[in-house]
Amino acid sequence: MGEYPKQQTVAVVGLGKIGLTMAAIYASNGFRVIGADVNPAVIQSVNLGESHVKNEPGLKELVELGHKRQVLSATLDTKDAVSKADIVIVVVPVLVYDDNDVDYTYMDAAVEEIAAGLTEGTTVIFETTLPTGDTRNRFGVKLEAVSGLKAGTDFFLAYSPERVYSNKILSDLKKYPKIVGGVNEESLKRASAFYKQAIQADIIEVESSETAEFAKVAECVYRDVNIALANELAVYASKMHVNIREVIQASNTQPYSHIHSPGIGVGGHCIPIYPYFFMKRGLSEGLAHLARDVNDGMAAYSIQEIEQELDGLNGKNILILGLSYRENVKEETKSTTWLLLDQLKKKQANVSVHDPMFSEKELKERALLPFSFTSEASKEIDAIIVQAFHDEYQTIEFDSFTSCKLLFDGRNAVDSKKLSKSGIRYKGLGL
Repeated sequence: MGEYPKQQTVAVVGLGKIGLTMAAIYASNGFRVIGADVNPAVIQSVNLGESHVKNEPGLKELVELGHKRQVLSATLDTKDAVSKADIVIVVVPVLVYDDNDVDYTYMDAAVEEIAAGLTEGTTVIFETTLPTGDTRNRFGVKLEAVSGLKAGTDFFLAYSPERVYSNKILSDLKKYPKIVGGVNEESLKRASAFYKQAIQADIIEVESSETAEFAKVAECVYRDVNIALANELAVYASKMHVNIREVIQASNTQPYSHIHSPGIGVGGHCIPIYPYFFMKRGLSEGLAHLARDVNDGMAAYSIQEIEQELDGLNGKNILILGLSYRENVKEETKSTTWLLLDQLKKKQANVSVHDPMFSEKELKERALLPFSFTSEASKEIDAIIVQAFHDEYQTIEFDSFTSCKLLFDGRNAVDSKKLSKSGIRYKGLGL
């Protein structure tokens, strides 16, 4: 067992950034792929051979190729797609509620549909980041109950976390080994054989689906804790009048030192969310909790620093550069901008936001005041906060901000020399 012949059918459930990219890759490596999603616009674009996911190098061409070869299609009917599939890949969001408990709304609905279409001999692989044990104990149980089939014998069940970075998905798939764990040995063999052909990357087989689930969350916790350490050091470096950038560069020449860069906060779908998959499931105290507090507290710290520089924020006009949680990505999930806005509203400041990834209409739909780089608008700004340093911001001419007293660089990315002629004071994190 463990070898798949050519032209097997794969159902990819969830056609977001990760799902669509994986579907297109599978289609390019010998599989017939049916993508399933709840968004009609997504289905329409895929069936026209168009990628609805932008800024993902190489994806547009892969989707076009899959459509041209008639090996990539999409449907709203998840049950039907699964019924035709030999392998099912599940890439549906699992998020957290406002209280940071796990939100299974989307995944539970998808699993119901998958279970209804599941047939004997199918291999089901979850790629969405999950709390440890969910593949077997939550979703495996549901698949068995609805389908009447037994996991590990009638159908096969595995977990393999996505480990890629937006804007680098195709290159990251080649760079990082694929971790695979099954609910039993046969499930592991089948999932591993599939990935060897489907993505043609190195495979790390681990002893169980739980091990694979734990490994993905552990990666995120490590990064969150490391960034929190960098932030804590940056705050202290500021007090000691030491340049944290030089400190980190010097320290990291020691092979066992891997200090990350400090930042105004941590955003996105991963790092600020997945630690709660441990913290809400038995990891009741320790570094993971402290890291979340430190990183989410950087927005309040930054606003306090700005307030001192401006001698108060009441009525001041503040410009935030970047709604996205990081540079060059259109994604505002858990963006630090939301935390900054909360703090600035409490201080009764007037806040405008600019982000080249979002149109003025999109910013207004999010109840934000869009900023345009006109001379009239620029001269009204009292302070600028760099939250996400998109490539477009490298060419900003700050001379037009004639009333601006401070640029707070939350990413330590701006060349402070560019501000020297403008009269704007530069302040970074630990610089």
